[in-house]
Amino acid sequence: MTATTESRNKATPLEELDLYHLPWNTPELAADPYPYFDAARRKHPWLAKADEGYVVIGYQAIRDLMDLDRDDKLRPSFDGIIQILGAENTPWGRFTAEQMLALGGAEHRRLRDTFAARFTPRYANQIRPLMREIMSTLLEEWVPKGKFDFAEFSSYYPVSVMTSMIGAPLDAIPGLRDSLETLGRAYSLDPKLEPALQKAILHIDDFSQKLAEDRHRNPDHAGPEDLLDMLIEASSEGGIPERQLIDMLIFLFEAGYDTSKNVFTMMMYEMTRHPDIYEKCAEDIEYCRKVVEEFLRYFNPSHSFRFTDVELVYDGVLLPKDTMLFFSLNQSGRDPAIFKAPEIFDPERTIDPRHRQLAFGLGKHMCLGQYIARAQIQEGLHMCAKHMKNPQVAGRVTYRPFPGLWGLESLPLKFTPA
Repeated sequence: MTATTESRNKATPLEELDLYHLPWNTPELAADPYPYFDAARRKHPWLAKADEGYVVIGYQAIRDLMDLDRDDKLRPSFDGIIQILGAENTPWGRFTAEQMLALGGAEHRRLRDTFAARFTPRYANQIRPLMREIMSTLLEEWVPKGKFDFAEFSSYYPVSVMTSMIGAPLDAIPGLRDSLETLGRAYSLDPKLEPALQKAILHIDDFSQKLAEDRHRNPDHAGPEDLLDMLIEASSEGGIPERQLIDMLIFLFEAGYDTSKNVFTMMMYEMTRHPDIYEKCAEDIEYCRKVVEEFLRYFNPSHSFRFTDVELVYDGVLLPKDTMLFFSLNQSGRDPAIFKAPEIFDPERTIDPRHRQLAFGLGKHMCLGQYIARAQIQEGLHMCAKHMKNPQVAGRVTYRPFPGLWGLESLPLKFTPA
């Protein structure tokens, strides 16, 4: 795909394409983005325009172009995000520029290889009892109300799981939750958020440093080995500096919070439209796995973003070096060129195995915690279906901004406690 003289001469320059301009910073698009993306596909099968760059919306184009990460033809564009938010030379800017996903080449591979072996399907299955215990505690507290905001309820689930996984005190959960809520909005590309981002990153950085320092002083803590022990051991074996260990801890909190919470909340919203599916989820946890996998096609909160590091030609389009590309993972599973009737949610859907889900990214930037997230949502869905019967929307549903990590701001539900 690297541009040769011949391919460049045959290709259409990016700036000459007549592309649909996505108003993705508007509340109207956030409430229902799919008609806008359908309009974009009518103008171009895989590409649209936004104020901040170009949006790749076609499933195959997302796969093909993100695969170029392997050849270092794309580079992380976190510096571009930092610039959009006006956060250069700030604590949040430093973390964002130095976290694992922002690194390229050998340094990224070294960090990923050091920690990836700890995040296996086996490990995710080992902590399922912990997930069930935490969800059971939450349900005991919330279900007797008979009505609550499920978006708020679900926000306590992943942060409680992660806090328990690293052996942190549970009284840290409210502060961590508030900071993670703020950090999750960073990629909505709103410069007005910048002061709040600094406060949030300083809070979670201080928490992580104190936690690691305490564990270094007390390696023989009570209880079995936990995730923090595993991360410290891995960083020691891999020669990872303490600053990068702390950043990895922050990154795991941040990555593990918003995706799980937003998918879980939006899934419960979908269940109010499919009472038959929801009832079956209460009976069969294996069926919940099928529901989760189909939902990860049907809905995704995420965007991934890169700069082109060289001039590229893809599908007859000339992409200049340093083009900002936003990969709309939340539209990849809705591509009608790949999926039949993609707007229909069907856990029994058969999908060509060549059409791998892009829910957790692709290649060397695939999410380390994907197995934990899948298990967490599956267990949470099963237990909610057992204890919250006949959920119905009981108020105004509101949405988060679309760019970045999309999802529901609020989901008021009423139900029959079981």
